[in-house]
Amino acid sequence: MQKFDAIRPYYDTEVNNGIKSLVNHPMMRAIMNFTFPDIEDEDWKNQLLKTHSIRDFQCNFIYQSVQKVLENSSEGLTTSGFEKLEKNTPYLFISNHRDIILDTSILNVSLFDHGLVMTASAIGDNLVKKDFLLNLSKLNRNFLVQRGLPPRELLQSSKLMSEYIGKLILTENRSVWIAQREGRTKDGNDATHQGVLKMLGMGSNEENLMEYFKKLQIVPVSISYEYDPTDALKMPQLMAEAKAEKYVKEKNEDFITLLSGIIGQKKRIHIHVGSILNKELDEIAMENDNTNKQVQAVAQAIDDSILQSYKLWPTNYIAYDILNKTDRFKNQYTDNEKSLFERRLEMKIDASNGMMMESFLNMYANPVVNKLKYGNAI
Repeated sequence: MQKFDAIRPYYDTEVNNGIKSLVNHPMMRAIMNFTFPDIEDEDWKNQLLKTHSIRDFQCNFIYQSVQKVLENSSEGLTTSGFEKLEKNTPYLFISNHRDIILDTSILNVSLFDHGLVMTASAIGDNLVKKDFLLNLSKLNRNFLVQRGLPPRELLQSSKLMSEYIGKLILTENRSVWIAQREGRTKDGNDATHQGVLKMLGMGSNEENLMEYFKKLQIVPVSISYEYDPTDALKMPQLMAEAKAEKYVKEKNEDFITLLSGIIGQKKRIHIHVGSILNKELDEIAMENDNTNKQVQAVAQAIDDSILQSYKLWPTNYIAYDILNKTDRFKNQYTDNEKSLFERRLEMKIDASNGMMMESFLNMYANPVVNKLKYGNAI
């Protein structure tokens, strides 16, 4: 067994066999019928069976599927910052994490549209326990983050992943996407977990950490959805945390969340790529030679970029005003937008549960609170 076999996606030589293993699966039919409603099953099956590379699979099938998702469940995707990136150049995209599948899918669609290198993307192995999903993820250039390991194995797994990410970027000219934290942000507060950066740093092999991070070309990414289709699904976990209780997921919770994120209404979506963190890393290296403090400062630099570039929508301002019983941002939304948001609240949240109501509103309001810290909430 080769070093990275436990976590890597398919090699191109394995793609066709991977496709053969799922071409007749009912879920594949559902995806293809959704994506290509006017095409006979035999036709898309024949096209799939002629596919021998991940790039062809992504461009001819996944790209089309994501476009269809955007068409059906959003009012459009806008982008900014991509013009700063160079063609044929790999980057390490570290993004806030709101949706299990769409965050990385939307980034790749945008990279493809701008003629840039698409990513290999991290995905938790808890999300691909079913064979079909595992196969599909390997065809879509996902590599596995191994979850729930005991400490010693977790350390080995983190080292393996950091080496793999370094190999992709530095020797294979492949961009990488990784979330700024394990698991999605549930409360609207996007924050980079230092553990993610420490894991990335394990691949430096004693090299100066800031120099190694510079080689990886870290680009913070900020993605925002006007409506979070999984907002109500996040409530049980937030309630448990508010009561300091341990939260245990339901059996198919991840899969239901994954599906809801794809098909649920998002309205408008914006994705912004920040500038490469080169200048910041130089400054951090000059100011500090303590590794922990350096990692802390890099996390802060990523947060500063993501939070300042986060696109605020009327839903964010409405939630802030309702929560704070103010009309501070009333110029940022219409009466109609406010009544639509209030109707959503009524439908999704038990009005008699004050704690749940507050958590739901905070989820949308916190991005405004975070922007206010930088003085640019409008």
